[in-house]
Amino acid sequence: MSIQDIIEGKKQWRAHMARVKALPPDYQIVYKEMQKYLFKVGPVSLSDGSLLPGIVDFFEEGVAEGKGVLELIGTDVAAFCDDLIKDSPTYADAYQESIGGEPGAARK
Repeated sequence: MSIQDIIEGKKQWRAHMARVKALPPDYQIVYKEMQKYLFKVGPVSLSDGSLLPGIVDFFEEGVAEGKGVLELIGTDVAAFCDDLIKDSPTYADAYQESIGGEPGAARK
């Protein structure tokens, strides 16, 4: 990874966070909780950069339609996140496999 890649990544992250900050306060709170949960669970696909911006797109559409954030995702943030990544391997799954365990056992 070159310095230019790092700089470009930071620019993209700042633009992403500016979009989050433009959301209504309740959406921002839920987004931050989702982000925290996803960083903790660690889906491997998180690093490709499409999951979090996709959530912001979804939230922006909800705001445009005049919906509350809980109307979009329900009251269980973790369950919503788990549904988003249900078919994605996590770092916990990779670790579990490396020690001879069953894939997906870490999320059961």
